[in-house]
Amino acid sequence: MTHLGNPGATGNSVYATSQQGLAASGVLKTAADGPGQGGPAPEQRPANGRSAAGVLGNGWARLLLGLLLPAAVLAAWQWSTSAGLFSSVQLPAPGAVIEAAVDLLQRGELAQHMAISTQRVLLGFAFGAALGLVFGVLIGLSKVADVLLSPTIGALRAVPSLAWVPLLILWMKIGEDSKVTLILIGAFFPVFTTVSLALRHVDKNLVEAGRAFGLKGVKLLTTVQLPAVVPAVFSGLRLALAQAWLFLVAAELIASSMGLGFLLTDSQNNGRTDRLLLAIVLLAIIGKITDALLGVAEKWAVKRWA
Repeated sequence: MTHLGNPGATGNSVYATSQQGLAASGVLKTAADGPGQGGPAPEQRPANGRSAAGVLGNGWARLLLGLLLPAAVLAAWQWSTSAGLFSSVQLPAPGAVIEAAVDLLQRGELAQHMAISTQRVLLGFAFGAALGLVFGVLIGLSKVADVLLSPTIGALRAVPSLAWVPLLILWMKIGEDSKVTLILIGAFFPVFTTVSLALRHVDKNLVEAGRAFGLKGVKLLTTVQLPAVVPAVFSGLRLALAQAWLFLVAAELIASSMGLGFLLTDSQNNGRTDRLLLAIVLLAIIGKITDALLGVAEKWAVKRWA
């Protein structure tokens, strides 16, 4: 943690951390200040000792409540197929989808589809998020870069994902590079947009206080500005991760022979609606798991820096 000296003090007075120094300057308020000093008010609890959020404050209760709608959808799915509202081609029963999953597992194909798609998404997401963060910081902090780059990036953001496919095939052939690049494009824009907008609205008093303690350039960015926009950064990251899974299907249209996107389109071409639904369910489940993991990282980062 960076040590900041107090420019207005004499002797060897040193603030232990940047946050403590900024708090002493009056810009940041701590919990010790109390509600009258800008600190958070103590949590109000009812007489029975339960949180005001009640049952929603319990993690397991939230999980069970969140599973109610999927369970209702599954029950309606089973009922509609049992009642003959749809043919087996239009909507296979849940049992048929499970049988398709077991069949692919026994062949050793399902794990490969899932692993390859996850690898492509994570690689494209990592590179796209990193570039989005760099350009977001650049445009969010520099008016010159904003004027020069924002119109072009805004125009590129409007290009549909499938429009990139023939160009990427022409430039990178049909290997992994073209697929990961397409996912990278999808992950770039949400991070870029949220970071650039958030940095433009960082409290100017907070920035000036940081500069008063000798922070500038990269040090000011990493010590004051980025910690101030941690929630916005993770909002962009979660949107980017969702976008990466959306772009996966388009990416796996590029002459793929494996992956959940390939399984989806191949099942459509072969009339295997059970495998098609299986691919959709797996995309939803894996996408939710990766988003939940990012949510855990977000809670840690907000607690650590925000």
